[in-house]
Amino acid sequence: MGRLFGTDGVRGVANADLTAELALGLSVAAAHVLAEAGTASTEHRQVAVVGRDPRASGEFLEAAVVAGLASAGVDVLRVGVLPTPAVAYLTGALGADLGVMLSASHNAMPDNGIKFFARGGHKLADELEDRIEALYEEHRTGAAWERPTGAGVGRVRDYDEGFDQYVAHLIGVLPNRLDGLKVVLDEAHGAAARVSPEAFARAGAEVVTIGADPDGLNINDGCGSTHLGLLRAAVVEHGAHLGIAHDGDADRCLAVDAEGREIDGDQILAVLALAMREHGGLRSETVVATVMSNLGFKLALEREGISLVQTAVGDRYVLEEMKEHGYALGGEQSGHVIILDHATTGDGTLTGLMLAARVAETGRPLAELAAVMERLPQVLVNVPDVDRSRVTTSAELASAVARAEQELGATGRVLLRPSGTEPLVRVMVEAADIEQAGAIAGRLADVVKSALG
Repeated sequence: MGRLFGTDGVRGVANADLTAELALGLSVAAAHVLAEAGTASTEHRQVAVVGRDPRASGEFLEAAVVAGLASAGVDVLRVGVLPTPAVAYLTGALGADLGVMLSASHNAMPDNGIKFFARGGHKLADELEDRIEALYEEHRTGAAWERPTGAGVGRVRDYDEGFDQYVAHLIGVLPNRLDGLKVVLDEAHGAAARVSPEAFARAGAEVVTIGADPDGLNINDGCGSTHLGLLRAAVVEHGAHLGIAHDGDADRCLAVDAEGREIDGDQILAVLALAMREHGGLRSETVVATVMSNLGFKLALEREGISLVQTAVGDRYVLEEMKEHGYALGGEQSGHVIILDHATTGDGTLTGLMLAARVAETGRPLAELAAVMERLPQVLVNVPDVDRSRVTTSAELASAVARAEQELGATGRVLLRPSGTEPLVRVMVEAADIEQAGAIAGRLADVVKSALG
């Protein structure tokens, strides 16, 4: 069996790859492993916070997770449809021993996923995920669980207060209000459909919403952070100052300026880095980002005297680096932004609020603020249906990459990596010229297909 856990939990097609049996078994295993690892309290019954995005499959998967946890003697607080960062926040704020979020983030509706949080609302280390997976597999193949009975079984209750607690937290950490701003919010028919508009409105913004009517089937469907067309049009149509787009579980944020131009995660990080430094919050004057960040982002930070530390792709690796060295700001080009003083994971609503707060504070248009960096042309090609495990071992692929890097010289770079959440390989090429970047990316994609297909 291949490793179940990817870069962001366990994902797959709901009721095919990700079944109720798998969700139940992993939940029982997680309860046991976290108790044994000492990340859960031994002084009282374990408590878990469980949330989900609006996918139809989340309904039966939530039931399976809750059943698994309660059968292991864990009391469950069911918070319903809330963003991933809300579940992480509530896990910490309520002193819970673990949190569970059911979501496949930006993936299409048929997929779903399970993310676990340890005490404090932090994502699990690889070692803990490996232990959960090993224990699940051991019991899946025959070993019986020791199960509590009678008063030892877990109790389950809905925790509706979580919505207001999370929104109050978001408003409480804002440096200034948003009065006078008109903001369009694209909620991707996802987990933030209620939270984000409520938070922006309480902060004083005039709010226009799109993609805020989830029906269980329409999540990420032509909207949200992976499809910005509707948001661009809406911002221009309504004469808004900016637009904010979330993904299905609202742990990421992309933006659109008043002219409908995209502001990606790199640009958002650059704007927030300068704001935090101005207010004394950018510890060590350092930002953490991944190797996927645009070269223009690195050059902009250098020009501003801010250091950049780069990690492997995945917000979990950004977070690990931030926690280890005490950095305050990090994130990904895709819009995962971690503001560690206020969140333990990427938080799209918090990021959007902070970005809007900077616009309101300075009185400067978002386009002007984002102009601190110039994006170099970057082409990303996803190559599906290949053996992603051989990316680093294929001699044919290594030779093709070497030729491309020689052609680009110091004016660009090449990055190939297997996706951690989907069955594909990503080919990224940066160059001073978009046509050159596109041509090289196309050639490399063909080599990936022939070498790994």
